[in-house]
Amino acid sequence: MTKLQILTLGAGAIGTYVGGSMALAGHEVVFLERPDVAAELKSRGLRLVLEDGEHLIPGPVVVDSLEDALASGNFDIVIFALKSYHTQSFIDSLPADHFALPTVLCLSNGVDNELALAETLGPDKVIAGTVTTAIGRRAAGDIVLERLRGVGVSGKHPLSEKLVTSLDEAGLNAHHYPSAADMKWSKMLTNLLANASAAILDMTPAEIFANPGLYKLEITQLREALKVMRAQGIGVVDLPSTPVRALAFAVNYLPLSISRPLMAKAVGSGRGAKMPSFHIDLHSGGGRSEVDYLNGAVVREGSKLSIPTPTNSLFTETLLALTRGDISLDTYRHQPEKLLAKL
Repeated sequence: MTKLQILTLGAGAIGTYVGGSMALAGHEVVFLERPDVAAELKSRGLRLVLEDGEHLIPGPVVVDSLEDALASGNFDIVIFALKSYHTQSFIDSLPADHFALPTVLCLSNGVDNELALAETLGPDKVIAGTVTTAIGRRAAGDIVLERLRGVGVSGKHPLSEKLVTSLDEAGLNAHHYPSAADMKWSKMLTNLLANASAAILDMTPAEIFANPGLYKLEITQLREALKVMRAQGIGVVDLPSTPVRALAFAVNYLPLSISRPLMAKAVGSGRGAKMPSFHIDLHSGGGRSEVDYLNGAVVREGSKLSIPTPTNSLFTETLLALTRGDISLDTYRHQPEKLLAKL
């Protein structure tokens, strides 16, 4: 094994899972966190419940500023797994000598983060990645592996092969993907399912799929996204243990009466008992949502290509209005007919 020196930005669900797994495999990992969280993690350590049991990483190396992090070692890679709405804040916080920052493996959801990072760091400093494994977060630095699927890494960077090998040896089931766009957009298709609608209506994914009208809305948003992908020459690819091509086939070709029970089962097994991320963000009161980086990305690219995306527009505009507090959370709560009437 080639030992890597890794800087992980944040000890959230993905950061703890990937960074912690790499530390357990013998790599040198430093975590960057806010001062209060950094002190807590130094005190109690990291906890990872994986397939082979619970692991404690006592006394992890945690710093609370990027300057301290870069001064602590010569890193081979930075694990970037922040929410998409934090990407620009991270870029704005970079020091003037940010050229010293190592190559970044971007695992964030959405399709614009790598482009934004590359504009500042340079395209040779950014590797596109994605995580399909389901992770539950109990607290900062404390995660539970809910369903192992894998990690995708874009295969065109000189470090890609070494990264895939190291991630795979750490039990993360890593795979190469020649096209970063194919990989990231395919992952976004899975992120769209029963996400915005569940947040807007305060309904579970199972409830969304049980309603024929709402299910049709879910299929319509995916059809819009697939049209935008095709117009850009972006293909649908299967991700680790995630049959995205079968999803696209069902969306495009199966009658709704046949695809609905299949989709409901797939989404239910994929999400488990958890509410989707948009719902968690909306009800956390943080005032931010990734919807503009997922559904909103479909809308923006569709506009450039003159492809109508009314369903994705509805989801984006409505959820952003709820997030900003422009309309009450009760406006659409458990009122699917009210949302359906908007179209």
